[in-house]
Amino acid sequence: MMTPQLKALTQQLKQRARDLGFDLVGIAPAGPAPQADAYARWLARGYHGAMGYLARPDAVAARAEVQQRLPNARSLVVLGISYATGALPELLAADPSRGRIASFAWGMDYHDLLKPRLYALDGWLRGRTGRTTPGKVSVDSAPVLERGWAQQAGIGFSGKNTCLIHPRLGSWLLLATLLVPEELEFDEPATLTTDVAAAAPIALLDIEQQTPRAPAWRFADGARGGCGGCTRCLADCPTQAFAAPFVLDARRCISYLTIELKGAIPRELRPRLGNWIFGCDVCQAVCPWNGRRCQTDAAKATALFAPRLDDLAPPLLDLIELDDAALRARFRRSPLLRAGPRGLLRNVCVALGNWGHPVAVPALARRLADPEPLLRSHAAWALGQMDDPAARLALARGWRTETDPDTRLEISLALDKSSKGAHAT
Repeated sequence: MMTPQLKALTQQLKQRARDLGFDLVGIAPAGPAPQADAYARWLARGYHGAMGYLARPDAVAARAEVQQRLPNARSLVVLGISYATGALPELLAADPSRGRIASFAWGMDYHDLLKPRLYALDGWLRGRTGRTTPGKVSVDSAPVLERGWAQQAGIGFSGKNTCLIHPRLGSWLLLATLLVPEELEFDEPATLTTDVAAAAPIALLDIEQQTPRAPAWRFADGARGGCGGCTRCLADCPTQAFAAPFVLDARRCISYLTIELKGAIPRELRPRLGNWIFGCDVCQAVCPWNGRRCQTDAAKATALFAPRLDDLAPPLLDLIELDDAALRARFRRSPLLRAGPRGLLRNVCVALGNWGHPVAVPALARRLADPEPLLRSHAAWALGQMDDPAARLALARGWRTETDPDTRLEISLALDKSSKGAHAT
């Protein structure tokens, strides 16, 4: 039986979380993870790609049961914070000579922003209960199925794009959790409703009527949400990364390809990356829940995340000339370093190839002599996208000195492509 004291403590904790900048807070009982079975099926299908750490038995077990992280845990506090600072100016978004970056990475690394707040929240709770041991915090770096827990804690629903969506704040949300031994007052999870039409924004009602409608959810505060028959995120994904509604094949996702994948980007997917060099926002940008109904406070998000103007859409030609040290200095404390200088420059090569402007040929030609085979191979691919004599000359020179078999294959394919293009003209 929940005592008045614990009810009051729970409300005070939620207020403290809001004071620390969190927009959403819900509490679920610690125990078996919701959506653990779906996660196991996702892994079995290989949709995690090269992220082998997700499939380690110990990590899978920890995700299925949060008390493996804290055996005496009784409550999981789930928090959400909006990073909706506004859309990229159209002039920058439409410029293929600039690298596009997912909006969560426009400012400093969100781990550095959120973890101190989580520790502060836990410290506040310890001070009220006398607990001497810390709780367990997580900002997507620990084995916690945050989105399933967020739905269980009543702060959103899972969209067809696999993002957590809040009926008023949309999906531009970062999630965090705090696992504690105190038994707090638990929030009601959203409940299924058959009133699908009322759960969808008006703009959704006439879209893809032939598509089975998704479940609709009713929240404890009366809000309702769901995807209805909308398939905008599925249809507009540049790489068609959704195997089905609510199921993401990470192996095709631009965010995975530009951040998590450490090797070569599959050749057939490179043209679809456009000028995205770190992450992708498409499936959220087209979501009606992030449209006019969205009630995020852009000024608050901007003040908290402080987007760095130079990181909104940096010129590709500037980035391709930077070495490891310069890239680390340029993006110090930025999420972009998660891809590493090697991965980021690989992405820049692909974006330059998709731009296809001959002005990039000299810089790409210099990358053909890079010590890193991954960069040489992607520079070769990029040069092969350009119908330019200087590009063909650079490839021919590279062929004469290249010893890496993967890079030689890329140069060979690029020369063949450029030769056919030259004959066609």
